Amino acid sequence: MPLTILYAEDHAAVRLAVKETLEREGWRVEACADGAAALAKLESGESYALLIFDNVLPGLSGLELTRRARSLAHRRHTPVVIASASEVRAEALSAGADVYLRKPQDVGLLIGTVKSLVER
Repeated sequence: MPLTILYAEDHAAVRLAVKETLEREGWRVEACADGAAALAKLESGESYALLIFDNVLPGLSGLELTRRARSLAHRRHTPVVIASASEVRAEALSAGADVYLRKPQDVGLLIGTVKSLVER
């Protein structure tokens, strides 16, 4: 059964491109366009191997989603990647993210990052 990734990104073109890139690797991707939709999925019983959040989202930010994930028993150890065009590395890591990727420079590192996080 393929691993499922929860991905929140409000920019439609970016969301589609990243979703397709990840799905080419054989992963299932549940993509959300805003923080509220991502939070609903986060709080559900659905199993996710990895969480990828854009930081700037309508509703809840990626940082807020990461803090919420870390406060939920069933998400406490799920790897989190925050991808952001803004420099929030320190905030992302202190919120509980495992990896911070700077957009667009680090987007090429996404596949390798996902592989390393889900295979550990």
